[in-house]
Formats: sequence, C-alpha cells, structure tokens
Amino acid sequence: MSRETKKTALVLGATGGIGGAVARKLLERGWRIRALNRDAERAMGKEPVFEWVQGDAMNAGDVLKAAEGVGLIVHAVNPPGYRDWDKLVLPMLDNTIAAARAVGARIVLPGNVYNFGPDALPMPTEESPQHPVTRKGAIRVEMEERLKAAAQAGIGAIIVRAGDFFGPGATANSWFSSGLVTPGKPVGTIKNPGRRGVGHQWTYLPDMAETMAQLIERADRLPSFAVYHMDGFWDADGMQMAETIRRVAGGKAKIGRFPWWIVPLATPFLPLMREINEMRYLWKVPLRMSNTKLTAELGKEPRTPIDEAVKATLVALGCLSEPQHHQTASAVIGHSLQGGR
Repeated sequence: MSRETKKTALVLGATGGIGGAVARKLLERGWRIRALNRDAERAMGKEPVFEWVQGDAMNAGDVLKAAEGVGLIVHAVNPPGYRDWDKLVLPMLDNTIAAARAVGARIVLPGNVYNFGPDALPMPTEESPQHPVTRKGAIRVEMEERLKAAAQAGIGAIIVRAGDFFGPGATANSWFSSGLVTPGKPVGTIKNPGRRGVGHQWTYLPDMAETMAQLIERADRLPSFAVYHMDGFWDADGMQMAETIRRVAGGKAKIGRFPWWIVPLATPFLPLMREINEMRYLWKVPLRMSNTKLTAELGKEPRTPIDEAVKATLVALGCLSEPQHHQTASAVIGHSLQGGR
C-alpha cells in the first residue's frame, strides 16, 4: 500500500455530525479526505476542502468506485431522517465491507450504547454480553458482528462506542437539540429527559472525533477487530447537563421535565417518536461504559471542559450569541460544522 493510499480516507456521512468531525480531524493530521454524497456539488460548496464524489451509500458500485485508492473507510452514514433505519443500515454497511475487501482498506465505525441490555448494566466493558432489548440495539449488534467476521477475513475494523452525542454539528435528532433545548431560540426552559439521581452518559462530538483519529493513527498496532469505549461526560445525578446548560446560558433558565407523556401519543404519526419511545429505558437506568481499555491504549481520553463544550454547542445551535471580539475557537469551529450540515 502506497503512502498516499494509506493516508487517504473515504468518509461516508461527511455532512453529518460525527462523519464531518472525524474528517476534519484527519484532515488536520495530513490525510486526504474523499467524501461520498448524493449531491456532491452542493456539499462541495459548503466544504470545499474535501474531495467530493457523487454517489449513494446504498449503491454498492458507487461505494466501490469512491473507495478506489483509499486505506480507510469511515462508516458514519445514516438513512436520511433516520427513515427505514431497520431496512437500510445493514445493506449500507455490507457495501462498505465489500469495498474495503476489494481495496484493502480498514473500516472505522462510530458505535453507541444500544448494544447493551439490562444484563450488562451498570458499567459494561467491551467484552460485556450484548443482549439488546430494542430493534435498533439488535441491528447495532449485527453491524458489529459483520465487522468482526470481516476482520477475521483480513479487513481491519475499529469501533468506538460512546454515549449520547452533543456538540456543533450533532444531528437534529440528538437529545441535546431535540429535548433539552430548542435550536434557534434562547435557552428559556431546559426540558430534562432524565430522572434525578439516575446517571447518564454524554459524548462531545469533537472529543469522539479526536479519539477516533488517535486510534486510526496507531491502527497498525491495534487488533484487527478493535473495540473501545469512551467515558465522555458522565452526568452522575441526571441533573449536571441541565445545570451546565443553565449556567452557560446565564443562569436564568428554568429546568423542567421532558414531556414523556406525549411520546406514545405521537408515535403513530412521527417515526422519530417511535425511536425515542423505544430507547427511553436509557433514561431510567444508569449505564456508564468503562473506558479503561481506551485509556490503556491512548494514555488518556480526549476531554473538553464541559462548560466549553456546552457553550460551543449552544452557539452552533443558535441558542446563545457570542460577541465577535472574543469569539472562541470552539464557537468558530461550531459555526463551520453547522454549515457542514
């Protein structure tokens, strides 16, 4: 494999939160970034530093063509609007695996906590049993099983599992932007979906991207199937994230309860509500993935101070303004990431 091939990455989902964040982290490290998109011309106008390729992750031929000459495929793509998630996710991953096999590339997958059922709580490790109680969890397990089988056949894979995403560029379906605050509006009432006293695990997107980039850079020393957990921001009592938002937003916002009662009523009409209802168990019980294996490999987990992370997120969501004369680097990055959506 040539040096150019080794340092060229195909990113599927580069207009999304985690895909875009990982692509930028790799770009900073001297990687050449190729990105597949169904509207490459529009995407190029927003992020011209990537090499955009017209195509669809659901089309095996498109993925294979885009993967020619790459040493890494970042699989961070999801169906538009999360529609037909159960029908599209596995075929898209199969296309990535087939392309990686053809060109000899390694695959990197952002994972989450959906793999784990009650028997793995409260602190699952990478080796904990995976007995999910939801459809999305079962699909997540199957995705990882297919990558494990691919790794046994010679295709390297890195998986990083993390808690609920927040940060500049996080999707509109994230709990931070669809539950706690309202994008585009000042923070008035914070609708906390958690229970007081029940911990919850969060992950700041730039921290996850940095973690993945560091693992990618040392991929040659990792196992062929390498799985790691992030700790992220552990909200120990279920109130710390809401209180941080209030503090960063000026201290005047009220903390209320997320209206869970409306979710089952809206489920027949809104597919997103069905997904929210299915994953509600993660707000009822504490689940904190252990990052011992990750810190043993990296020395320490990349971790942005929580106030800084929340501030950058609120600025990017349009919930908090920041004077131009002292705009922070995080806010500038946040604006860029928001534009990348």
